[in-house]
Amino acid sequence: MADSPSLETFSFEPNGRVPNSRFPVLLHRGVIKPAPGRDMADAIEETFRRNDWLNNWRELGVYDYYHYHSTSHEVLGMARGSITLRLGGDGGTVVTMAPGDVLVLPAGTSHTRLENSPDSHMVGGYPEGRDWDLIRDEEVSEADFRAAIKLIGSLPIPARDPATGEVMTLWRDAPRTYGIQF
Repeated sequence: MADSPSLETFSFEPNGRVPNSRFPVLLHRGVIKPAPGRDMADAIEETFRRNDWLNNWRELGVYDYYHYHSTSHEVLGMARGSITLRLGGDGGTVVTMAPGDVLVLPAGTSHTRLENSPDSHMVGGYPEGRDWDLIRDEEVSEADFRAAIKLIGSLPIPARDPATGEVMTLWRDAPRTYGIQF
């Protein structure tokens, strides 16, 4: 579903004990373009930090098992190589990221790494430097699922998109509910 030449959006309904989100996943294609001679990872981290997505990390990228976060939204920027992810839990959408791509995951959205190039390297972050938790799709109990739903529903919409710095209009305009009451 392309909204513009550089933005793709994906929406996921609840999937078993995976809440996913009422907010769309945002995939900005090729949005980070460092100046000549500048390192892509540095450019990504600087962009995230400028837009108040902090608590940054740099590594391979995404765990190779389905998981989601209930205490924070997350951003992933591809600095080097490529990575293929499945979003939305078992049976969800498969995307491949290349350098300069930025993926904005609303809290509750399941994701896993399916494959990656040997030189794969990402930069991640969280709005306002929030701490993140890790909930594995196949291990979540009913009680933990209910607690996660409440936490996710209490999270504010970030002030700015981590890649563009613009107001997160697609999240602000999202439906209030989507099948699970927060």
